[in-house]
Amino acid sequence: MTGETLHVHFLGTAGAMPSTARNPPCIMIRRGSDTLLFDCGEGAQQQMMRAKTGFVVDAIFITHWHADHFLGIFGLLQTLSFMGRVEPLEIFGPRGCSDFIVSLNQIGPLRPRFPIEGRDLSAGDRVEFGGYHVEALPAQHNTPCLGYLLREDARPGRFDRERAIELGVPPGPLFGRLQRGECVRIARGDAWIEIRPQDVLGPERPGRAIVYSGDTRPFFTHYGPAALEPDLLIHDATFDDGEIERAREAFHSTAGEAGQAAAYLQAKMLTLVHISSRYTTTGTHTRDARKYFPGDVRTPQDLTMLEIHFRDR
Repeated sequence: MTGETLHVHFLGTAGAMPSTARNPPCIMIRRGSDTLLFDCGEGAQQQMMRAKTGFVVDAIFITHWHADHFLGIFGLLQTLSFMGRVEPLEIFGPRGCSDFIVSLNQIGPLRPRFPIEGRDLSAGDRVEFGGYHVEALPAQHNTPCLGYLLREDARPGRFDRERAIELGVPPGPLFGRLQRGECVRIARGDAWIEIRPQDVLGPERPGRAIVYSGDTRPFFTHYGPAALEPDLLIHDATFDDGEIERAREAFHSTAGEAGQAAAYLQAKMLTLVHISSRYTTTGTHTRDARKYFPGDVRTPQDLTMLEIHFRDR
């Protein structure tokens, strides 16, 4: 698990209306061999082609049932069918997901050739994967809405090679077994001695974490401790701070409010997404966010890819 890559592809960063530069919302997260989509706006499959990610998708998480966040599912499913997919595809979302799946299977004469399974989620629900999980977070929008937290399992502590040799463990395969959390037995004189992983490993280290706010008013104080200290916070920043009243009316956030969220959660990096088509540049968004968050602030263009590295601690 400790060697798995974690890549975030910003396939769509627009607000409710796309522009010539930004597609509707779609975030692809690749963790090792797993590929998850968070929202799937119109044109998502074309963005996958442009980003050269391929069409391997293991699960889709929808934040809410506004069209700009799910219309891309229809075309993607047809493409996956044409490519011969047979494995089931799971789609998760807030209340209404199960009904959406029923409707999906009734639209048009060309139905997917593989099973589609849906599950309604509520804040606090978790979906387990190998070595990590996705947790639904509360959000505040003008329709039932969720954010999501992807968090890896804790990593083993650092391996103390000198201590292992001191205890009599010979360098080689036994080192690897200890690092994987297994006990090993070694001969010491006429006796067999058991060496435990905690004898040669330091304290556990946290896995990486990504928080995606979805469309929401600032609601980060309701996330709970599991969402603290994410390596990346992807936050709604539909408006700059000059449009705070409009943001409140539309149940969205400003860039400054996203900066407050990043500071509160102690994020390592903040990315601003769901940018309204009224903006041709995002300089004011970045400046507004930096008023509150001194860390790394970015407003990614479509097709940007970020690699999330392990922290040293």
